[in-house]
Parts: sequence; C-alpha cells; structure tokens
Amino acid sequence: MNKTKKILSLALPVLLVGSSAMAKEGPDQYPNGAENFLAGALPPPGNYFINYLGYYQGDYRDNNGDKVSGLKVNATFNALRYVFVSNYKLFGGDWGMHAIVPFVYQNMDTPFPAIGNGSVFGLGDITIDPIIIGWHFPPDWHITVGLDINLPTGKYSSTDPTDSIGANYYSFEPIFAFTYLNQGGFEVSAKLMYNIKTENNDTNYQSGDEFHMDYLIGQHFGPWAVGLGGYYLKQTEDDKQNGQTVDPDGNRGQVFAFGPAVKYDYKGMSFIGTWDHETDVKNRFQGNKFYFKFITAF
Repeated sequence: MNKTKKILSLALPVLLVGSSAMAKEGPDQYPNGAENFLAGALPPPGNYFINYLGYYQGDYRDNNGDKVSGLKVNATFNALRYVFVSNYKLFGGDWGMHAIVPFVYQNMDTPFPAIGNGSVFGLGDITIDPIIIGWHFPPDWHITVGLDINLPTGKYSSTDPTDSIGANYYSFEPIFAFTYLNQGGFEVSAKLMYNIKTENNDTNYQSGDEFHMDYLIGQHFGPWAVGLGGYYLKQTEDDKQNGQTVDPDGNRGQVFAFGPAVKYDYKGMSFIGTWDHETDVKNRFQGNKFYFKFITAF
C-alpha cells in the first residue's frame, strides 16, 4: 500500500487552473491548451473578460508510458479571467495585467480499496500577473511577455489525493508568446512558458520545473478561423522528496497534444472551441481535453 499511495500522491490530479490540468505531485497550475488563436497579440488598451469552460478525462501513465489500470480522472472546470491593458508603455510596449480564478469539479477513481474513489468541488489555484508587456510590429507580428505567479489557493489534502484540487505550492512562470498573422489570414501562434515550482511544505516534496507551450497553426476567413493546435510539456528537472530524487528517474512528466480548433467573432465577442488529444505521455494522466472559450471587451 505504501507504493500505491506514493503513485497516487505523485499522480494527484485535478484540472485547471488558475490554471490547471493534470500533473504529478499536484495539478498543473496552468491549463495546458488554454491559448491558441492570437496567443501572442495583446489586445488594445481596455478591460477584457475571458471564460474558459472545459472538460478533461484521462488514465494515468507510468514512467514507461504504460497505463496504470483503474487509476483515472475526469474533471469539469471553469476559469474566469480578467485582463486590463493600460495606456502606459514599458520598454516601448503596452503594459497590462491579469488575474485568473478557476473553479473545478473533479472525480477520481483508484484501484485501491484503502484509498477508494472520490469527488471534490472548489476553488483552484489563482494566477496573477502584474506585468504583461505586448509589442505590435505591423503588419504581421505580435509579441507578448509576462510573469505569471500561481498561488496555492486551491483545496488541498496531503493524505487524500481524491480530495485535492490545488498544488499547495507557489510557482513562477516566465512567458514569451508570439503571433504571426499575415494579410491573407494565415496564422502561427505559440505561447512558451517555464514553470518554476517551490516546495510543498506539507509533504517536503519538490516537483521538478517544466517547459511547456501552447501552439496553433490556422487560417482566418471573414469572422471564422480554423486551425490545428495543442500543447507540449517536458519536465526539465527531477522531482525530489526530502532532498532525494524520486524514483524512477526523477518521475519526469511529459505530454504532447494536438487537435482541431475553431473560432467565430461576433459583435466584439469571440467564441472558440478546441479538442486536444494527448499522446506520448509519461508520469501523467493521458486523455482528451475539451475547451469552450468566450472573450469579450467591457
């Protein structure tokens, strides 16, 4: 049972957010796949609201990429994001800020009677970013940088992974995003991130840092746009507990996801739908993720 508890604590999922999707010792604090169309184009000065409604279902994969029978999760999440872009300039770019407040309903099944299955609903880990800077290089290029700060606000239990929807640690995430959108409507966008994690003080567990990115290749025509998008994540440092590397091989996670994306613009609003299918997964849950994203200015 000690081994199975270890697997579950490493697999401790939940989705979203402030970001969030599945991870290992705790949930990812960024919802991989959340950004796609115009990911690198900071909007004009103003106030914006973005709603991310999503669903995820997956089965856990071990260090060899093999399925762990009976260990699975599904989650429905809704993240509310406020973006403010000011009239002020920093380093020649537009200065803005944002905050993301996620809510998650998670159901987790395990094959271990002593641990059982469980469901939980609550606030996830909130994300804030006081410094976002965006540059526009007419006619085709847009670049945005920022530093997200993920806060341990989500419900967390050190003894029951089925009752946790927060990571229980702070993390800091430098961001570089770009969009190439030419006059013919062809778009290539990507958001590159590096997640730097602090230690979970309740478990003395240090999750390894990760590189991850969202990407999209698409075509705009009139109010519509379609594309192929997804995300990639690769853990760059070992997980450690009490200062010792976690077996096997630091429990390093990885995932690559791809799928269709469609966008429709109507009277100052945007509606985006995506489906991401995960492949090449190790030490994480592998499944399918669906997003419905709503954007409006106010």
